Amino acid sequence: AQYGSCSLRRMGVMEVLELLDQLVDESDPDVDFPNSLHAYQTAEGIRRAHPDKDWFHLVGLLHDLGKVLVLFGEPQ
Repeated sequence: AQYGSCSLRRMGVMEVLELLDQLVDESDPDVDFPNSLHAYQTAEGIRRAHPDKDWFHLVGLLHDLGKVLVLFGEPQ
């Protein structure tokens, strides 16, 4: 009920990818490149390994998008 209404904000995927770059991921604090780059690298790696599974490429791109909730007060 808390998240189903999308009452905090509505965003497109590209906007969320850009927001990822504003946070430091506690699970990877020493990474010195943007979090969005990690999403693109993951999707590309999956595409190379599984070229016939386009749904899997998308999952690789989207897998960390929920991390932006920290910018709205949620814990990591």
